Amino acid sequence: MTNVPIPAATRILGLDPGLRRTGWGVIVAEGSRLRWVAHGVVSPPEGAPFSERLLYLLEAVGEVCAAHQCDEAAIEEVFVNMNPASTLKLGHARAAVMLAPARAGLSVAEYAPNLIKKTVVGAGHADKSQIAFMIKRLLPAAGEVKADAADALAVAITHAQFRRMKLLPIRGAA
Repeated sequence: MTNVPIPAATRILGLDPGLRRTGWGVIVAEGSRLRWVAHGVVSPPEGAPFSERLLYLLEAVGEVCAAHQCDEAAIEEVFVNMNPASTLKLGHARAAVMLAPARAGLSVAEYAPNLIKKTVVGAGHADKSQIAFMIKRLLPAAGEVKADAADALAVAITHAQFRRMKLLPIRGAA
């Protein structure tokens, strides 16, 4: 069996994209241990033209990547709702947010909303208060975390769990 080395510590940027508020959270994954680093929300000026709001997201998330020296990033996939125009605008915001870490040379993983909820809370249809509750338990140093940032930290935790599973050797593999 070949052992795959698990890096000592990896800084992961989790992103919860939105045109009005994009949550972000940075954690350090060290084996199975997780440590909170920082979190916040990027809010483009609401009255600005659409293209300027997207540029704001791209630049602000890029600054977060640089400021926290992230190694990897993960983003929540688009939640498709009943309004196609809203879904399309969210897709644009998600693209801007996703391009920032890619531009910084980071790999960017994508996770479905239900998978994130199931990983962090244990139920795929958990609500925002349940996610915030679990973030408080899993990352106590983070203190009180607002919904968008809590969702972003949940994305980072999901990535930490799934990347760890991929790095562990598979029993019985040659």
